[in-house]
Amino acid sequence: YQTILLLVALVLSSVNAFTTMNSQQGGSFVISQRPRASAMTSQAPVRTGVSSLQMGNMAKFGVFSPAVYAAKVVLGADKLNKIRGKAISLHSQYIGEFCEWVGAYHLRTQLIKKAKKNGDTLGFLV
Repeated sequence: YQTILLLVALVLSSVNAFTTMNSQQGGSFVISQRPRASAMTSQAPVRTGVSSLQMGNMAKFGVFSPAVYAAKVVLGADKLNKIRGKAISLHSQYIGEFCEWVGAYHLRTQLIKKAKKNGDTLGFLV
């Protein structure tokens, strides 16, 4: 049964890649890479002290999204979130160690935000 569910998840996620949705709703990878004219003319959002990067339902569909959907079906959402959290924690730790080694610890926060944004673009946060 897991194999059938895995195949269904892969088919559904690949079908989603060719839909045209609003980029605010987590549209497809191909469509979301081009900036929209309406998004370029709108005003910047007001910051409330919360991170400006979104996760979960707002995440973009990317190259690795089918694998994440398959892992969610096979492992379950809770186990996947635990593994994802551990991976993010280790990656942030390694970024910090690298910045300390290079002598540019002040860039740590910016690099972690860049890694989170890249992970969203690649589809790891769906």
